[in-house]
Amino acid sequence: MTKAQFVTVQSIKSSPRSERSDINLGGFDSRMVKLNWKIGVEIELVAPKGLSRRDLANTIARQYGGIVRPFFHPQSEPSKVPDKPLFQNLTLGFEVVDSQGLMIAQCVDDLTLQDDFDKTHPPQPGWYRIVSDDARLLRLVMQQSNPAAPLSEVLVPIAHLFGTEPQVGRGGMVRVEDDTGASIAIAAPLPGERERPCELISPPIDTNHFERLESLLTIARSLGFTIPSEGATHIHFDAAPLQSVPVLVNLMRLLWVFGEKLRQMVGTNPRCRRLGIWPQELYEFVQRPEFTALPWEEARERLAEFELTKYCDFNIKNLIHPTPAKHTFEVRIFPVWLLMQPIIEAAGLFEAILRWAMDFKENTITKSVPPDIETLLNDLPLSQALRQIWLART
Repeated sequence: MTKAQFVTVQSIKSSPRSERSDINLGGFDSRMVKLNWKIGVEIELVAPKGLSRRDLANTIARQYGGIVRPFFHPQSEPSKVPDKPLFQNLTLGFEVVDSQGLMIAQCVDDLTLQDDFDKTHPPQPGWYRIVSDDARLLRLVMQQSNPAAPLSEVLVPIAHLFGTEPQVGRGGMVRVEDDTGASIAIAAPLPGERERPCELISPPIDTNHFERLESLLTIARSLGFTIPSEGATHIHFDAAPLQSVPVLVNLMRLLWVFGEKLRQMVGTNPRCRRLGIWPQELYEFVQRPEFTALPWEEARERLAEFELTKYCDFNIKNLIHPTPAKHTFEVRIFPVWLLMQPIIEAAGLFEAILRWAMDFKENTITKSVPPDIETLLNDLPLSQALRQIWLART
């Protein structure tokens, strides 16, 4: 079987959505929504001018009695260099941990956020990024370099590994080459207010979802953090209960049919970057009878032959290629909300969709998709109040 590559669809330019796009029927309090799934939430934010994601991390640490640990956050972005489609980046992220070393939150950059920042603004002292055309070299940097080190010193351990010395260039840029002159990595001042983007990342949460997430958003709001033009909220659902071929087939079939309707219902930001549907050949492969008969591990190996990416509406990459830190099914179609009510309502909707996919009779293996979104919502295991909220948005 040949590899298939995802082609993501960048959305058209439009005005960002407002802070709230939910409909509250009859004074429904979403704190009454009791999620029964472990989730992690990523909320893209913008720091007000003069503040940064480090300020949010420091304030969270003070509120929780924790400490802030800087770390290197890996990302990729398109390259204009021929034959090198991507440049790999490390930017400064900040993890807040409690007295036991457990994660409270992370505040990291997100390169999909671009339109709210002045690219001509001079670099701020202490902020830099590290760039390479090889992700493996950046993983070496993450292992060997100190994210608390200044730009002038951060690549010294890497240069010594290759038996060379860092070279300082214009504007404070630092370059490391090997002994043949081949480029290893470049550290450069972070340009254009890039300290202001902030993806606020929660740890996996299995209880008290509303209270724990709202406390983080309360701090962000108090500092004046706002919604980015291209912003999104991503919810990661623990994938352990989804490791089943019939479950995956049911889930992909439902989302293939109702994906666009679900985007409309939740109010996907039309300016959000790196969204899109699965390729037709992947979907058709999963729906083949011979695939549905496979045991999970064999099915996962077959799907691993596809070149999966996380940059789509519904990310199954972390389900097929699990890592110790991330074994999830990710929903990426939500806009940014600065209050927890719509986030909890959205998580409740998709938990019900996952449970619908898991609820099948052994003799039928897979389920038929309902004929319309209203029938689906009535079939989902939702509370009556939450069902009415989502029916009102159809």
